[in-house]
Amino acid sequence: MIQHKPEASMLKRFLISLKTIQPWMMILLLAGGYSIFTLIQHDWDPMAFVVIGKQFDPNQGITEMGYDGQFAYQIAKDPANAAPYLDEPAYRYQRILYPILAHLLAIGNIEVIPWMLILINIVSLVLGTLATEKILQNHGHSRWYALAYGAFAGLLLSLRLNLTEPLAFALVQWGILFFDRGYLWRSLPFFALAALTRELTLFFAAACVFTLWADKRYRRGLVWGLGVGFPFGLWQIFLRLWLGEWGVNSGGARASSFELIPFRGWWGYPHTEPSIFFLLSIFILLVALIPAMAGLIVSLNALWKGHHNLGVWTLLFNAIIFPFLPTSNVLNLPGLLRITIGLVVAVLNYGAIHSSRRALLYSQLWLVLLIFGEGLIAIY
Repeated sequence: MIQHKPEASMLKRFLISLKTIQPWMMILLLAGGYSIFTLIQHDWDPMAFVVIGKQFDPNQGITEMGYDGQFAYQIAKDPANAAPYLDEPAYRYQRILYPILAHLLAIGNIEVIPWMLILINIVSLVLGTLATEKILQNHGHSRWYALAYGAFAGLLLSLRLNLTEPLAFALVQWGILFFDRGYLWRSLPFFALAALTRELTLFFAAACVFTLWADKRYRRGLVWGLGVGFPFGLWQIFLRLWLGEWGVNSGGARASSFELIPFRGWWGYPHTEPSIFFLLSIFILLVALIPAMAGLIVSLNALWKGHHNLGVWTLLFNAIIFPFLPTSNVLNLPGLLRITIGLVVAVLNYGAIHSSRRALLYSQLWLVLLIFGEGLIAIY
């Protein structure tokens, strides 16, 4: 009778347990652990995630300008009367879903709202990673590539600063998942809600419309696209009538406009410290501009060869904006990380749907930013 060694049995149980671990679980531990660590550092004060600027709220401000999460907090705290505490009211109000969801979950309790903002982003990170896993697995790829999504420094920065991106891109990925599976109308509300969370997610909806048109489903593509854009357009009209401005523009206070000359937002303005600009340029090129240009070339080449699938269109629309980004995005590292989230998601979706293992492998290089991201987040 053969007796199994205890060590072998333990190793077998360990390997079996490893198979039950999924990327979304790792992201839950990462996001939850990071949030708890931040709260411990700030005496369990959830307002540490808000970072309010004295310029906008002298009574609660902790720095001069603060950061964008403060505007989501102000809207969540008092949805109807937050305008005096916002830099560009219409621009901030157009991203209504995240703050209004926090307001509803907190049942209007001001003390609970900061906790809800954190909770929504943790759950969104986990659910977005789970959707990315399912997209990968639907096309026969390892679910572990999804770590590049959940652990991307731009999304962790968004968690740390109460930004809208985790919720917006979680909605995008669930929309992509259902669209990719052929559940066209089931995907529609996810994209419509994503647009009301972060307007740049409309690039993903546009990719879906072009995919339908490429399949000669013109009427369905038009109706679907109008269905996604209608709530966003209606909300823009409401903001115009209420606040006297449209919400859509290139950014909040001190934001510069999009450039017409490619990459002028990066090289086109004088810098007093050439050495700092050189080091900054290395980061900008490696993290965003080179990957974006590679994505643009790859997607155009795929279209030239007759590949009109969702992955190709998604990559094209999210890469093509990078040459024209304003300086306020390119030379502002938090802003650059945030706008690169869409590119990371697009590369992962392209790799999965177009079956490009090279794209999936290259996407993992963004995980290196975890090291840099921790130092950047520590500033706040």
